[in-house]
Amino acid sequence: MTDKEKEKAHDVITSYRKRQQAAKQAPLILGLSALLLVIGAAVLIFWLVNPRGFQISLFPTATSTPTETATPTNTATNTPLPTDTPTATNTPTETATPTASGPFPYTVQEGDTLIGIAEKFNVDFFVLVAINNLDPANPLIRIGDQLTIPGPNTQLPTATPLPPNLPRGTKIEYIVQPNDTLAIIAAKFNSTVEDILQENKLDDPNKIFFGQKLIVRVNLVTPVPPTPTPIATVTGTLPALVTATPTP
Repeated sequence: MTDKEKEKAHDVITSYRKRQQAAKQAPLILGLSALLLVIGAAVLIFWLVNPRGFQISLFPTATSTPTETATPTNTATNTPLPTDTPTATNTPTETATPTASGPFPYTVQEGDTLIGIAEKFNVDFFVLVAINNLDPANPLIRIGDQLTIPGPNTQLPTATPLPPNLPRGTKIEYIVQPNDTLAIIAAKFNSTVEDILQENKLDDPNKIFFGQKLIVRVNLVTPVPPTPTPIATVTGTLPALVTATPTP
């Protein structure tokens, strides 16, 4: 092989090696180029969004030097103390609570009782029961019930007097009043306690109550007129009064 042929072969080999080396470095160059493009795009976007962020000052900026401000000093001054000025106060005057003079509605509140309501408005308990048509044997009230409160001086209506000369044994209906007893009722209608017990199927003469309805047969007995109380009379002569006569 001649020298020219050797040189030509050497050039071919060298050229082949360069191409191989360039082929190996091509991906690295492409990667660096792509990275530079990404960085450049990021910088461009950041600059578009915040153009003042890349302002670079070539010269140092002067910083303001804080100035000292004079602090005021507290000086003691004699301040006069406030004096209490007496003010006149109005003494409240008690006003009397007006008392209802006529019937008025009342709503039962929590904790109310009939006795308490009667005492509160100064009315008779039995009148309160009768006016509100409550059961005298068990006068129950509930919260929210509407009661009629009578005037303080309201009395129970008096019973209608019976016609005179009713036949013996005539039955009447009687409503027990406050403080009534069977003996009082029997005497009022010329009846007997035993007959009232029998007519009403009662066992105990003491177990009657205000508002209870009783059947009474009237004029079973003849009323006995009360005997007059004898008046004591003085008999005989009164002794003469002795008077003292002065001695001459």
